[in-house]
Amino acid sequence: MPQRSGEREAGWQLPSSLDDLIPADHAVRFVAAYVDGLDAADWTHLGISLEAKGRGTPRYHPQILLSVWLWGFMNGVRSARKLEAACAEMLSYRWLTGQQIPDHNTLWRFYRDHRAGMRYLLTHSVQMAVRAGLVDLALQAVDGTKIAGNAARDRTYDARGLDRLIERTEQAIADLESQNATGGQGAPPTLPPELASKAALLARVRQAREELEPGARINLTDGAARLMKGRSGYMAGYNAQAVVSALAPAVAGTTGMLITAADVTDEPDDHDQLVPMVAQATQQTGVASPTTAADGGYHSGKTLAALPGQRLVMPESQMGAKDSPYHKDRFGYDAAQDRYTCPQGQVLTFRSTKADGSRVYRGQAAVCRACPAFGTCTTNQRHGRSLEVSQYEPELRAHRTWMATAEAQALYRRRKELAEPVFGLLKEGQGARRLLLRGLAAVQAEWSLLAATFNLRTLAKVWRQRPTLALGTPLAA
Repeated sequence: MPQRSGEREAGWQLPSSLDDLIPADHAVRFVAAYVDGLDAADWTHLGISLEAKGRGTPRYHPQILLSVWLWGFMNGVRSARKLEAACAEMLSYRWLTGQQIPDHNTLWRFYRDHRAGMRYLLTHSVQMAVRAGLVDLALQAVDGTKIAGNAARDRTYDARGLDRLIERTEQAIADLESQNATGGQGAPPTLPPELASKAALLARVRQAREELEPGARINLTDGAARLMKGRSGYMAGYNAQAVVSALAPAVAGTTGMLITAADVTDEPDDHDQLVPMVAQATQQTGVASPTTAADGGYHSGKTLAALPGQRLVMPESQMGAKDSPYHKDRFGYDAAQDRYTCPQGQVLTFRSTKADGSRVYRGQAAVCRACPAFGTCTTNQRHGRSLEVSQYEPELRAHRTWMATAEAQALYRRRKELAEPVFGLLKEGQGARRLLLRGLAAVQAEWSLLAATFNLRTLAKVWRQRPTLALGTPLAA
């Protein structure tokens, strides 16, 4: 068959512009239109001034720099150096910048100075979608994922580890000082680099030791990162949270999800995260979703009591235990005498109150040992069967009854369809398997921008199907 020429020196066959090389429905055009549509109030929220001041070399326009960062985050390019290379080599970036190539220092300074303000973009993208009727708020899902921080796991130490590191570092400094002794010839004009680095390490470790709370651990690279267990084992990282809703059914021809709230915490546990995440989603959408789905890691009586108006779909962490014939729900309660009766007829009386407010009831050890259910109901020969009754017991029992219904089970099955794919897309499509910044405030801003650009990816799909759709500020193709 015929063969095309392999020459690389071929010129344009016809006069052309860079604009002709970017398809009309390319997502980069959506990004440009989105940034161009930000009004003065939006730029104020971002903390960015569009007015150039002073003399000297003209600066790059903030619209250009913001567009580059948004397009980069949408495509997994989150390094200033990689963005500089992309602006020089990739057609979409060259079109977006008008053939300008901001250097990595310029890009980094812009990101460093304004990343906290960029958290507003998540709010803006959510409210824009809500105004356009694109969000199905009938059901929202909350989930979390552990993400590695910009820190090595083996740089995490407890108090004993820090003490040993201080001892080793002091010995290393002593050895280096003896090697650099001048024999009375006077001190060297500058401290040898190796000795200087050891001295700096020693100062950092000593400070970390002073700040370390009893029983805690600290990472010397990123002091805010915590040891957390992910699917691939332990990592020094963070617990990233998100609230997700689907696109409204009216958005014909397009499926997808939108993140309505996002945050990062250094707490490995999810129990205390549901309430603030639901509150953030309600604030940003302006509507309280009637149903919220979450996994068993969020379940607690305290959470149920804090969200009385919410229909919560989440299993208990130990759902199988409720099927036992000796689950505490099968113990009868006598409010007048404040005591429980087990299925075998033994009485459990009140014994103590725990620090969290739970009340402890206990039977008689001798009766339990003689009971035919011993070994199934309890194996405690010394104390017999005991019950810990939470102060939130009414909420827990009501929720347990609700979760047994077919409607609750059907809604819970939808949770995986919403939240889990979002984390997969963020990690695979946007490179969010590892956070690049250090410190809790910095990674919160980074995760928020990842969530905002996830929304822009979804909205770009809608825009391709309906390019005349007004997303808050009208966007034209």
